[in-house]
Amino acid sequence: MASISNQQSYIIRTERGLAIAGTRLTLYDIMDYLAVQYPPKLIRDIFNLTDEQINTALVYIETHQAEVEAEYQEVLQTAEEIKQYWENKNREHFSQIAETPANSEYEAVRAKLQEHRAKREAKKQ
Repeated sequence: MASISNQQSYIIRTERGLAIAGTRLTLYDIMDYLAVQYPPKLIRDIFNLTDEQINTALVYIETHQAEVEAEYQEVLQTAEEIKQYWENKNREHFSQIAETPANSEYEAVRAKLQEHRAKREAKKQ
C-alpha cells in the first residue's frame, strides 16, 4: 500500500475538494463507486488510474475516514440542493412555456404533424 509521503503527494486539496494529483478526479467520485460496492480494480479502470493512484486514494479514504466522510456528505447535500434548484427552475420555465399562447404561424405545421402521427399510428394497428 501507499506510504504517508505518497499520500501527501498524490492527494491534494483543490477548490473542488480532495483530489488525486494530476487528475480532475475527487475522492468523492471514488466514494460514489465504493458506496455501491464497485471493486477497486473496476474503479481504477473506469477512471483510468494507475494502481498506485487508486491504492493511495483508498488508503487515504480509510486513514482519514471521518474527515473524508463528513466532506463527502457535504458534497452530496450540495449536489442535492443544486438538483432541486434546477428542477424547480425547469418546472417554472416549462409551465411558462405551456402558458404561452400558440403562435398562429405554427398552427398549420402542428396540424400537419398531428395528421401524420395519426396516419402512422393507424398503420401500426
